[in-house]
Amino acid sequence: MGVTTYTQEFTCSVAPARMFKALILDSDNLIPKLMPKSIKNVELIHGDGGVGSIKQTNFPEGSHFKYLKNRIDALDVDNCVCKYTTIEGDVIGDKLESISYELKFEASGAGCVCKMTSHYHTKGDFVLKEEEIKAGKEQAVGMYKVVEAYLLANPNVYA
Repeated sequence: MGVTTYTQEFTCSVAPARMFKALILDSDNLIPKLMPKSIKNVELIHGDGGVGSIKQTNFPEGSHFKYLKNRIDALDVDNCVCKYTTIEGDVIGDKLESISYELKFEASGAGCVCKMTSHYHTKGDFVLKEEEIKAGKEQAVGMYKVVEAYLLANPNVYA
């Protein structure tokens, strides 16, 4: 098994605590409402939503994928940090064991910098190429931008 790591970051016009609340703490409710064509719903499968919990994201009918399951590995509300691992689902395919993510929202000017590190744990000697995950990275940034636009249009939400 090998591990391929990618990092990305982008700036946002919203304070870190608001982005964290919307994208991490309440994403199960917010994301399906904002992006119903991308995410059907998110179900809590195990736990209370905190560390050790497992959540299943279900995709709409006709999507490229059916579902994925994420395990919450760390949650630091005070420092706006979350670590989670995709442990199951057709998103992983037959070449990956899991994908671990580290998200951190840091204050920057009037907004924040969103930093994400992804660790792709591959099966056997499979080597993951950056272009193979480019679409996933772009989709993640797109989702963050949708949430940012929603928070900017609704300044009292998650305040």
